Formats: sequence, C-alpha cells, structure tokens
Amino acid sequence: MKAVIETGSKQYIVEKGDVLEVELIGDSKTVSFDPLMIIDNKGTKVGAPAVKGASVTAKVLEANKLADKVTIVKFQAKKRVYKKTGHRQHLSIVEITDIKA
Repeated sequence: MKAVIETGSKQYIVEKGDVLEVELIGDSKTVSFDPLMIIDNKGTKVGAPAVKGASVTAKVLEANKLADKVTIVKFQAKKRVYKKTGHRQHLSIVEITDIKA
C-alpha cells in the first residue's frame, strides 16, 4: 500500500518503512499526516483535498538536523562588488510506521 502525503508544501509518495527527510516538524515523537491519495490492491482513492477516514503515522527519528549548506553569490558586473551568503535548512527525519485506509 502506498500513499501520497503533504508536508512543508511538498508531496511525498510513501510506503510502510520508508525513511524521509522533511522540513522541520517539531519535537514530538510521532506525527500523523492526512493522505492526499492512497494506492492499494483494490484501487486508488483520491481525496479532495484529503482521503476521509485515512491516516499515515510516522515516528520522528531525528527532530532537528541541518541540511548541506547552499551558497548564494550576488555579483554586480563591472563594479567588482559581490555578496556571498549561505543557508542551511532545518530538517526532520521520519520513518513511516503505518498507513490506514
């Protein structure tokens, strides 16, 4: 059974046992998502916006992890002026434990 969930304005296709890096969720031990779509042997259920009566639960393995640094360089041509900054996104690592349809 597969499900499509949304977190952090991104959508993920998940199965039981999958480990995902998602945007920072919080300090809770377990998280529940409302699936947008469920795919199983019987067929496909599409929600508007979420499938009623369905849920996806996940266990938070690591609450606050930093992603790799992204370097941003702003450069003005012919002026010899540039500005260099960086950004590291905060992530949570979750493991999908159960999908209920």
